[in-house]
Amino acid sequence: MHMNTPSRSTIRLTRRGRIALIAAGAVVAGTAVAVPLLSLGEDEEAKPTSLVIPEGWRASQVYEAIDKALTLPPGSTKKSLGKLDLKLPNDADGNPEGYLFPATYPLERAGKKATPDSLLSAMVDAANQKFSGAPIAAGAQRNAMNLYQAVTIASIVQAEADTKADMGKVARVIYNRLERGMPLQMDSTVNYALNRRTLRTSDTDTRIESPYNSYQRMGLPPTPIANPGEDAMRAAINPAAGDWLYFVTVKPGDTRFTADYSEHQRNVADFTKAQRKASPKPTK
Repeated sequence: MHMNTPSRSTIRLTRRGRIALIAAGAVVAGTAVAVPLLSLGEDEEAKPTSLVIPEGWRASQVYEAIDKALTLPPGSTKKSLGKLDLKLPNDADGNPEGYLFPATYPLERAGKKATPDSLLSAMVDAANQKFSGAPIAAGAQRNAMNLYQAVTIASIVQAEADTKADMGKVARVIYNRLERGMPLQMDSTVNYALNRRTLRTSDTDTRIESPYNSYQRMGLPPTPIANPGEDAMRAAINPAAGDWLYFVTVKPGDTRFTADYSEHQRNVADFTKAQRKASPKPTK
């Protein structure tokens, strides 16, 4: 069934909030603590021993982090991609976005120092191990998706959900919109196209010409927009039950989902009020 949507100039339809904060601390696979980018010993001058990839980082951020961890010239890791034989799905067409699994990776193993090749290969291997199991594949099929599409949905969920508890609901909004022939209208995909790490989006932004512009293009973006963790992947294959089509994060911890556009407008009005209260008053 197709459903007409209100004008984009009226309101953003699905978003976490214009100036929602992106958490700097990342929950690393296998641990429950936030860790810095590079794990250092007691001596701050000591060389890092491991590299932490947070959930939701884009491939470009991973490349930069590898360059920094291995003290390589900026751009070295990205330049090496063409020479690597990463075990990516055919749909990825050589692009590892979505398959650089968030975790902690040692910079030396069995006396051998890590290289861009070894680190990227380890990340892709970890993603394949996490994502290619029977439960994940069956979950994707249950939702009429292939595995790569499920990873793409998980990447949007990772970028859009304000909390872990919201992930299943965000995934359901995505599926509901796809099933109704509605554009996803996710700010996160637009900002991926603009290479920005924010969820601020203007009307001008939503008119850019890009296959990642989910305001103008129907369906999923052509690739994942980030590297999702296990929680986002589980949400993508097991979305919460609901008829929601819209959501907005009024303030941290208060994301409101609804199937009614009028109710969504009221929620957005509450968001606007909350932002006005939170904004510092101009000094005289």
